[in-house]
Amino acid sequence: MWRPPRRLPRPLRRAAATATATGPGRRLLLSTPIFYANGPPHIGHLYSALLADALLRHRRLRAAGPARLCTGTDEHGLKIQQAAAAAGTSPAELCERVSGLFRQALTQAGVAYTDFTRTSEPQHQRAVRHFWGALRDGGVLYKGSYEGWYCTPEESFLPESQLAEGTDAQGRPCKVSLETGHEVHWTKEENYMFKLSAFRDPLQNWLRDNPRAIFPDPFYQCVLRWLDEDLPDLSVSRERNRLQWGIPVPSDPTQTIYVWVDALVNYLSVVGYPESHGAWWPAVHHVVGKDILKFHALYWPALLLAVGLEPPERILVHSHWTVRGQKMSKSLGNVVDPSVCMGQYGVDGFRYFLLRQGVPERDCDYYDEKVVKLVNSELADALGGLLNRSTAPSINPSNIYPCFSESCFPKVLDSREARGTGRACAEDYRFVAAVASLPVQVDSYFEGFQIYKALECIAQCVRQTNGFFQRHRPWKLDRRDAVEQLWLDTILHVTLECLRVYGTLLQPVVPHMADKLLSRLAVGPGERRLSGLTFLARYDGKPCPFEGRQLGPDTGILFHRLGKLETMKKRKQEAQVPDKQLL
Repeated sequence: MWRPPRRLPRPLRRAAATATATGPGRRLLLSTPIFYANGPPHIGHLYSALLADALLRHRRLRAAGPARLCTGTDEHGLKIQQAAAAAGTSPAELCERVSGLFRQALTQAGVAYTDFTRTSEPQHQRAVRHFWGALRDGGVLYKGSYEGWYCTPEESFLPESQLAEGTDAQGRPCKVSLETGHEVHWTKEENYMFKLSAFRDPLQNWLRDNPRAIFPDPFYQCVLRWLDEDLPDLSVSRERNRLQWGIPVPSDPTQTIYVWVDALVNYLSVVGYPESHGAWWPAVHHVVGKDILKFHALYWPALLLAVGLEPPERILVHSHWTVRGQKMSKSLGNVVDPSVCMGQYGVDGFRYFLLRQGVPERDCDYYDEKVVKLVNSELADALGGLLNRSTAPSINPSNIYPCFSESCFPKVLDSREARGTGRACAEDYRFVAAVASLPVQVDSYFEGFQIYKALECIAQCVRQTNGFFQRHRPWKLDRRDAVEQLWLDTILHVTLECLRVYGTLLQPVVPHMADKLLSRLAVGPGERRLSGLTFLARYDGKPCPFEGRQLGPDTGILFHRLGKLETMKKRKQEAQVPDKQLL
C-alpha cells in the first residue's frame, strides 16, 4: 500500500479572494459535474443539470447579481481509452461525438449554461498543469508505490470495506464495488501521491465553521464520518504505459495526471485560473450526485487548500434515479434516454416531472405511468384547465383583466378569524393568505435546495384556486345584474392574480409554459421578476397595474394532456437509437 511521507507539508498559503462578498449584487458560479464522455447522456445527467439550471434561473429572476452556470464533458481516463478501443475509434473521435450528444441534450432541455468545458481543450490543460505545479511547489506531492483494488468505471482505488464478492461476465468469482457492482482489479504502480492525510484537521475545521457547506444535511454528516475514519494519501497519477489518454505530469513523461484531479480543476479553468479566477472563486455552488460526493467534499477541498485556495462555498448533493425500483444499467436495458422522454412528454413536462419528483436526500423512481399521471394532473388539468376556464370567451367576453371589488371581498385583519363578509367566505380568506405567502415560501425552498417542495407548495395553491373557482361557480352568475357582475369580475380578478403568481414562480422550472401563461395574461417581460412580485394589491387598497388591461392573445391549450400510454410507448421505442449507433 502507500508509503507515508517523512515530513508534513509546509503551512498552507491562503489566497485572498475577491468573490466572497455577500448580499445583493455578488457573483455566483453554479456548476454541474462535467459528464464522463464514455457514453450518451441519461436522466441522471439531465437531473443534475436541471437542478443547477433552475437555481440559476431563480437567481436571475430575483436580480440577485451576476451568475454563471458551467457544465461540460470529462474526456480523459482509462474508461474512455477502453470505450474508444471497444467502439473501434480513437479517444478524440469518441469524445467529440459524445460531447456533442451532451450539448444537444442540454440545449434541448433548455439548460441555460453559460460555459461548456471540455477537458481536452488547451485552456483547461494549461490550468491543470499550473495546478499540478502549485501542488508540487507546496510540498504536498511525493512519489510512492501504491497497490490496491482499482475500479476503472469509477476511476478510483477502493478499500476492502467498499468491496463485495461477485462474478465477472464469464461467471467467474471476482471482487466488485459494493456501491456500484463494477468489477475491480488488483493494481500495483509507482505513482505520485497527494498528502491527503495531512488535511484531516483543515477539512474538519472547514466543515465545522460552515455547517451548510454540504447540503442536504445527511450528506454533510456522511462526510464528517469519513473524516473520523482512516484518511489515506491519494494516488494522483497513473503510469503512462497504462494510461496514455490524459495530461502528462509536467517534467515526468512516465506519468499521467489522475483523471479526477484533471476533471476537478475544470471548476477553476472555467473562471480563468490561474490569472483571473479570483473574480468568481470561491463563490461557487457545485451540484453533484451522491456517487461523486467523496471526490467533491474530501479530495477537492483538500487539493484547493493545498494550493492556497478556499473550498467552494457550497456543495449541493442529490441522489439517484432508479427505473421501476432497479438501478439503471446497460446490461438491464433500462437506461432512460432524456431526449426520447422530452419528445414524448414535452420539454417542460419532463423538466417538471424530474424537479417535482426528485428529492435530493433519497433515490427517486422513474416509470412512464408516473410521468403521465403527474403532468396530466398538475400541468394539463389543474393549471391549464384553470387558465382556460378563467379566460374563456363565455365567462370573460371582453378579454380583459377584470376589476376587483372591495365590497365583495373586503379586507380582514386576520384571515384565520374571518367569518366571511361580503361575498367571500372564510375559506376564501385562508386561500388568498396561502397564495400571498407563496413567493416567500418558494424563495426559501429554492435557497434550501428543495425545489421539489417549492413545486409542491405551488401545486397545492393551484388546487386551492381551482376550489375557489369551483366553489363560487362564476359561470352561473347573471352578468346583467350589476351586483352579480361585480362579484363575477372579482372572482376572475382573484383567479388571474393567482395564475400570474404561479406563472412567475414557475419560470425557473417550466420556462416555455410559464412564458405562454404570462403572455396570455399580458404580463410584460419587465413585469416577470420575482423581486417586487405582488399579489392582489387591490385587496390591500393599492392600485393593480393589470386591472382593466386587455389580455394577451389566446395562446391555445397551456399543456396538452399526454395520450394513451400504449401509443406513447410505441413512439418511444421508434425514437430510441441503440447506444452503439450513438457511439
